[in-house]
Amino acid sequence: MHKIYGRKPVLEAINSGVELEVIYIAFGQHGEIINNIFNAAKKHKIKISQLSHSKFEQLAEDKNTQGVIAVKSSQEYYSVDEIIDSSKQSKYPLLLLLDSIQDPHNLGAILRTVECAGADGVFITTNNSASITDVVEKISAGAVSHLKICKVNNLNHVIEQLKKNGFWIIGTHLSGEKNYSDLDYKMPTALVMGNEEKGIRKLVADNCDFLVKIPMKGKIDSLNVSVTTGILLFEILRQRSHN
Repeated sequence: MHKIYGRKPVLEAINSGVELEVIYIAFGQHGEIINNIFNAAKKHKIKISQLSHSKFEQLAEDKNTQGVIAVKSSQEYYSVDEIIDSSKQSKYPLLLLLDSIQDPHNLGAILRTVECAGADGVFITTNNSASITDVVEKISAGAVSHLKICKVNNLNHVIEQLKKNGFWIIGTHLSGEKNYSDLDYKMPTALVMGNEEKGIRKLVADNCDFLVKIPMKGKIDSLNVSVTTGILLFEILRQRSHN
């Protein structure tokens, strides 16, 4: 059983067509978003159950729920081919490859940024990576419900497939040969982000067409991976918005 916690994430899940089994709302909840949840659930024929405070707290398991919990059976994952094919509807397809992101909070923050940037899909690794859990769903502020996510065993095989489909693979690395803003992103792009501590694995880095870096001016030589992802994605958007 997979739970979605929080008013906005639950509303986003309803409106994006996620298959929900039931929505639990604690007695006494009021406000515009609560009303929107009731209306949206009725429209989509999703059952709502109002619970007493004690029963709701048992279900909440000490999570920050804002009085709302939705239950869905499982996370929907897309295939590699499905994401590649759908991305080709974009003038310049943009995909994100996450190489062993282990912190659920980082993963949730990254997915929120990816959705805001309008990327066409995300690949996450099966091993040594955070899964799409209720925590990730909460941190993403509902973005998970709007994204095409694929879970893969071998990221290098995905890179090979992307290259065959005309994608350029761009990795982030402290010793990258180019500053991130010097590269022209007006091309089908797959951006690779590495593990919080170790970065991109060597073989994955070797398979990238370009390795880019963000210049550091302070005494610390790296940024949090979710921050780095945001900087890169919105630089790509900035460039693509100019002819």
